[in-house]
Amino acid sequence: MTLINEQASHPQVNAVEVHGLTKRFGSVQALRGLDLVVPVGQVTGFLGPNGSGKSTTIRVLLGLLRADGGHVSVLGGDPWADAVRLHRSIAYVPGDVTLWPNLTGGEAIDILCRLSGPLDPRRKQVMLERFDLDPTKKARAYSKGNRQKVALVAALASTAELLLLDEPTSGLDPLMEAAFTESIREVKAEGRSVLLSSHIFAEVEKLADRVTIIREGSTVESGTIPELRHLTRSQVTVGLDAAGGLADLDGVHDLRHEDGHVTFAVDDDRLPEVLAAVAALRPRSLVANPPSLEDVFLRHYGTELAALSRTER
Repeated sequence: MTLINEQASHPQVNAVEVHGLTKRFGSVQALRGLDLVVPVGQVTGFLGPNGSGKSTTIRVLLGLLRADGGHVSVLGGDPWADAVRLHRSIAYVPGDVTLWPNLTGGEAIDILCRLSGPLDPRRKQVMLERFDLDPTKKARAYSKGNRQKVALVAALASTAELLLLDEPTSGLDPLMEAAFTESIREVKAEGRSVLLSSHIFAEVEKLADRVTIIREGSTVESGTIPELRHLTRSQVTVGLDAAGGLADLDGVHDLRHEDGHVTFAVDDDRLPEVLAAVAALRPRSLVANPPSLEDVFLRHYGTELAALSRTER
């Protein structure tokens, strides 16, 4: 008789599952029923301004904070009860790295790797070269960017199943950001999972398979980037001498006409009809841009930014 391993016959679908997560610090409610999913083998972007609850969520996932309520599963385990076991399969990079000042970068990398997934020596050397890091220097001689590189090399040189990255490219120059992008794509190709919290929209848009946007400790949008784009509008610029009634079409918003060009926003579900009407006007040129991830984000934070802009005047 052959015994079938139940877990193998039902492979894990999500590396992280969070439902209804709550966390309070005294009178401050940091998390208010937050939901978050990180599918296995995918990169999930985690967006929200400072104070929205991103770092608190990550600390709960690491088992550094105990949730007050809700369900939290990391690699099939409880991050609080199973912290020691889970940390062997998790690599973490914070946005502000503190190192042991008297250790070299290489020694720090080895220690950090012992705290997470096993180190791959070949991959460690590749990452040291890719991030242009001298591992023989003492940590006290490192700049902020180089301290960040130490944590990145340790995480990316490990074989951890799950990478939790909280503003991981803080302090890096554009060349090193490109090295980071290449590395995360390799991690994903290996079937590993990444939660990427970042303020850099272009970085998340380039790497993430899906995105969760949070506000004041609650999830306000979650899905793939194409799914989220359908929630907002495309920007269209047309080379025309006159608007020709475009402003009256359903789905057209904020139409402006100047210097021989007409610009407007259009609801994505009305885009085919509007473009057909534009084509009938025989435009000299036409550019249609889908909404960026930043546009999607600003749907939820535009009011705060407008208020801030008025205050600064």
